[in-house]
Amino acid sequence: MNTDLATQLLTSRAAATQQTVQLAVLKKSHEMESDLVAMLAQAVQAAPPAGQGLTVDKRA
Repeated sequence: MNTDLATQLLTSRAAATQQTVQLAVLKKSHEMESDLVAMLAQAVQAAPPAGQGLTVDKRA
């Protein structure tokens, strides 16, 4: 009976640890995706360098 309780507690603790790790990975993944989106949005809003975009190159 004692080992049964110990096994249940160990299993419960392992499940809680696994959930904590999964949540941390999910948060970090979301943070990285948000940073990427912000970086791309900033690059899109930036003005083109001087002399670029004035004429259309039809040979391209």
